[in-house]
Amino acid sequence: MQKNIRTDLAMECWDLAKQEHGRGRGVPGVEYARKTIHNIPVHTMLVQTQQAADVLCKPVGKYYTVSLKKMLRRYDDAFIDGAKCISTIVNALLPQHDRCLIACLGNPQITPDAIGPLCADHLMVTRHLKAYMPETFEAFGEVSVICPGVLGTTGIESASIVKGAVEAVKPDVVIAVDALAARSMDRLCTTIQICDTGIEPGSGVGNRRYALNEDTLGVPVISAGIPTVVYAATLVSDLTGDNHISRKDRGEDMMVTPREIDTFVSDSAKLLAYGLNFALHENLTLQDIDLFVS
Repeated sequence: MQKNIRTDLAMECWDLAKQEHGRGRGVPGVEYARKTIHNIPVHTMLVQTQQAADVLCKPVGKYYTVSLKKMLRRYDDAFIDGAKCISTIVNALLPQHDRCLIACLGNPQITPDAIGPLCADHLMVTRHLKAYMPETFEAFGEVSVICPGVLGTTGIESASIVKGAVEAVKPDVVIAVDALAARSMDRLCTTIQICDTGIEPGSGVGNRRYALNEDTLGVPVISAGIPTVVYAATLVSDLTGDNHISRKDRGEDMMVTPREIDTFVSDSAKLLAYGLNFALHENLTLQDIDLFVS
C-alpha cells in the first residue's frame, strides 16, 4: 500500500490493492460481495489467506462495511433499519455466548475520538441486574461495559485495562468499539466497519496501541469502528496523485474531520449502540431500548 495512504477500512485497502497491483477483478484470497440488509447497503469481505492479508495489511477474517448515508439524510425508518442491519451482522459474527463485555475505547474530550464513550451512554448494561434479579431479566443477555479511557489521561494502556476486565468478568466474547481513520472524506461518520479480527485502540487518531484480539485477550473479539478522520497526507496524496510532496507540505501529522463532527459522532455512536442492543438482547423494540437507556 502507498505509504502516504492511511486507512483503517478493509474495503478501502481492497480498492487500493486493486489499483496498485492492476487487479481489476479483485485480490486473490479475498471473497467480496455487496448485499442489502434491512434496506441498508453492506459490503462484505472474507480475507481467506495470509498472502491476501499481507497485500491488504489486514488480518485474515470477515469484514462488513455498512453505509449510514440514509440515516444521515433522515430517510424514513433509516435509524431502525440501520440498527437492525448492525444487529444482523453482529449476530452473524458472534460465537455461542452467554456473557459479553463491550469495550468502548477513546477519549470523550476529543470529539473525533469519542465514538466509544458516546456509544456507552446508549448501551443496555445488564450483568448486575441478572445477578440480583435473575427471573426479571432472564430474557436479557448478560452485558457489561468498560470505558478504559486513553493512556494520556489514565497512565495505563487501554488493552491492559480491558484485559483486567476480561479476567474479572470472564466474558465469552468482547466487542470493541472505537473511532477509525478513512481514506475518503465521504466515509467519515457515514460508514461502520464490523469485523471479527479485533482492533488497535487509537488507530483513528494516529496513536496506535496494543491490539485487542483473541491472541491478547484469550476470547473472541468483534470490533465495530466508525471513521471520523482522514489524515491530511492521505487527502493530499489522494487528491493530487503525487506521493513525492515533502512531509511538511503534506501535513503528515494533521487530520481532517467534518465541521458537523459533533452531530455526526453523536448520531452514529447512538445508532451503533442500538444495533448492539438489538444483537445482545432478544425481542426488543426501539421503545424498549429508549425506556431502558433513558
